[in-house]
Amino acid sequence: MTQVALKQKSIVTLAQEGNPEAIAALINQVIAKKGVTAIAKTKDNWLHIVLVADEIPDRSVLFRFIIDGITRLNPRHIDCVRLYGRRSDHKWPTWTEAFDLAQTPYFPPIAPQFTTVPHPLEQRKRKPPKYTKKFKKKVRLMLVGGVTWLMVAILGVVFSYQINSPVRHKRQQLQPLEQKDPTTPETQTPTPQASKKPTPKATQQPAVVTSPVIDDKNSITLKAVGDIVPGTNFPNNRLPQNKQELFQNVKAYLQGADILFGNFESTLTNYPNTAKDTSRPMVHAFRNPPEYANLLKEVGFTVMSVANNHSFDFTIKGFEDTIKNLESAGVKTVGKKNQILYKNIKGVDIAFIGFSHLSWHNSLNDLPSAIALVKEAQKKASFVIISFHGGAEGTGAMRVRNRQENFYGENRGNLVLFARTLIDNGADLVLGHGPHVPRAMELYKGKLIAYSLGNFVGYRTLSTRGVLGESLILEVKVNSQGDFISGKITPVQLDRRGIPYPDRGKNSIPIIRNLTKLDFPETELKFDLNGHIMKQEERND
Repeated sequence: MTQVALKQKSIVTLAQEGNPEAIAALINQVIAKKGVTAIAKTKDNWLHIVLVADEIPDRSVLFRFIIDGITRLNPRHIDCVRLYGRRSDHKWPTWTEAFDLAQTPYFPPIAPQFTTVPHPLEQRKRKPPKYTKKFKKKVRLMLVGGVTWLMVAILGVVFSYQINSPVRHKRQQLQPLEQKDPTTPETQTPTPQASKKPTPKATQQPAVVTSPVIDDKNSITLKAVGDIVPGTNFPNNRLPQNKQELFQNVKAYLQGADILFGNFESTLTNYPNTAKDTSRPMVHAFRNPPEYANLLKEVGFTVMSVANNHSFDFTIKGFEDTIKNLESAGVKTVGKKNQILYKNIKGVDIAFIGFSHLSWHNSLNDLPSAIALVKEAQKKASFVIISFHGGAEGTGAMRVRNRQENFYGENRGNLVLFARTLIDNGADLVLGHGPHVPRAMELYKGKLIAYSLGNFVGYRTLSTRGVLGESLILEVKVNSQGDFISGKITPVQLDRRGIPYPDRGKNSIPIIRNLTKLDFPETELKFDLNGHIMKQEERND
C-alpha cells in the first residue's frame, strides 16, 4: 500500500508542477467510470483539457468539477484553463469553456494525508445516499462514493470537493452559470456594486476604480459585429429557405444603438463570372441575391464595411453591385479605395474608413496613405472610426502580437502597429475583422481597439467548429471626441449552419477577457463576468 500511495503522491506532485499528463490522470481516476476520458495539454500558460465520451459530456457539472479541482491543485505556470467537450466519434468539440484562474478565490494546495486514511467501513457510512431520477441531472457525477477508499483519500482533497462535501460550496467564480437569462436585453451598464449576484474577488477589490459616467449629451453608442456571409448561391445553392431566420434570434440585441456596424464578406450581385479559381482547395467565392441588402437594412445595419478578401469575388462588377445594392437599401458602405464616409449623428460629425490587406482597398500595409486618410477625415469630423480586415485566420490565430501576420503567403499586416499608428494620428475607434475568431481588446490612449469580432453569420459557408463558432455583439459608448466611456460584450454562438444565437454559456466573455490579459496585460480595460467593459483607472496595491 505504501508503494501505491507513493506512486499516487508523485502524480499529485507532478500535477501541482503543471504536468498535463498528471493532471489528466487525476481527473480520469474520478470520471473514467462514467465513460468520460480527459486529455490534457499545455501551451504557454494555458491548460487545454478535452473531455471525450460516447455522448456529449455534461457541460455544467464537469466544468464546475474540474475548475474547482484545478483551483485547489494550483498548478504552477497555469493561468488559464480551456475545457472542451466532444463525442468520441466527432473530430471537433461540441462546446468549449474558458476560465481565468486568477479570477478565482485562492485555495492553498493541500498534500494528501496518507497516514489518516479513514477505515473503509467508516467511509461507507458517509457514502452519498442513492438519488432519485428526479435529481439525477444535478448529481450526475456523484461517483466518488463508489471509488475505493484509497482514491478518495488521495483525490478528495484535490478534485472531489464539490461531490463529497455535505454542503455545496458557493463557488463565486462559477457565476457565469448562475447569472440571469441573457435573453433579457439590458439597456444600461450596471456597476459591479449594483449587482445582486455575488461577484468574484477580482471584482470586489477596492483597488479597482471604474471610469465615472460622463454626462455628455452628445455621447455616441455603436454596436458592431463580425464577418457576415448569409449563404451563397455559387457554385451551388447554399441559401436558407427563409432568409429571415439568419438574424431572428439576435435581432433584438442589435437594436438601440446610434450605429450598427458589420463586415459584409460576400457580394450582392447577379453577375455570373467569378474572379477566382474555385476548383483550387481553400478558394471560395461568395454571392448573394441583391435583395439580401433589404434584409440587412431590416435588421438595423446602418454602416457596413465591404473591404475584405471576398469583395471582388465577382470582379469589379460584383463589388460595384454590392455597394449600389446596399446604398439603395439605405445601408451606407465603406471600403472603396481612398473613400471616407461621413455621417452626422446627434450633431456629431463622424468619419468611417475601411481597410484590408489588399491593394485595391485602402491597404493596412500602406501606413503613410492610411495616416493621410485619417488626417483628411479629421478636417471634417470630430470622431474617426476605422474598420480593418486583416490578420491570420482560424483557431491558431487567436493571439495578437506586435508583428506581421501572414496567411497562405499573404502579408495580412501588423495589426498592433496599424491600429496604434492611426490612433496616434487622430483615429478614435478601431474595429477588427478577418481572423474568424474573437481576439483581445486594448485601450490605447483612451481609444478602444477590438482586434477581431469573429464570425457573426456564416450560413453553410464559414466554419463554426470550436472557437470559430464563438461570437459577440460589441457595444461601445464614446463621448463626442471619441474617448471610450464604457462597453458591453453580448455573447453569441453560431450553430452548425452558421446562424447566431444568444449564448447562455457566455463563452466569448472569458475568451476575450483572458486573451486581453495575455496579449495586453497593461491595458486599462476591465471586463466583468456579465461582459461589461470598464476603464480601470486606478490601482492601489
